[in-house]
Amino acid sequence: MKRRTIRQFQQKKIPFAFLKKLVNSARLAPSGANLQPCAYIVVDDSPLLDKVFTTLKWAGYIAPAGNPPEGKRPVAYIVVLVNQEISKYGEKDAAAAIENMILTAWEKGIASCWIGSIDRKKLRLLLKIPPGYKIDFVLALGYPDERSVTEKFKGSIKYWKDKQGVLHVPKKRIESILRHNIWSEK
Repeated sequence: MKRRTIRQFQQKKIPFAFLKKLVNSARLAPSGANLQPCAYIVVDDSPLLDKVFTTLKWAGYIAPAGNPPEGKRPVAYIVVLVNQEISKYGEKDAAAAIENMILTAWEKGIASCWIGSIDRKKLRLLLKIPPGYKIDFVLALGYPDERSVTEKFKGSIKYWKDKQGVLHVPKKRIESILRHNIWSEK
């Protein structure tokens, strides 16, 4: 309930052992027919972090304010891949795996941003990802250096930053999305 997307991070390193724990939590996520098509690349090397950063697009609604500035960028990435030889539909598995990583990270005070807007060709070359593996998403990680709060939905899903730099994210009311036993208009 307290997890929020964060795009500005303290420059405190995350131990590789914990990043490995995140991948382990992903490994244990549900998988359709238990095919387990996902693979992961952990990136935490400083020069490589900067290069990966250039392949990502951030917070389209509030660009460029949503772009992490120098000194507040992620300290680690986990690139989530789907082995297309195992499954052509591994995106659902990847989504479950990513949510496991996000929640495991947040439990230890590590924030994240789930990114789908990626220059996949450039990232593939940079990380030497073999053919047959689809780059599904990138999970950016770090200790939070900004605040994000939910707002009541007022007709727009667009998030915004206030003058203090707090990110406001509209969320629909539960009554607008929940039906009980059968579909009925309220």
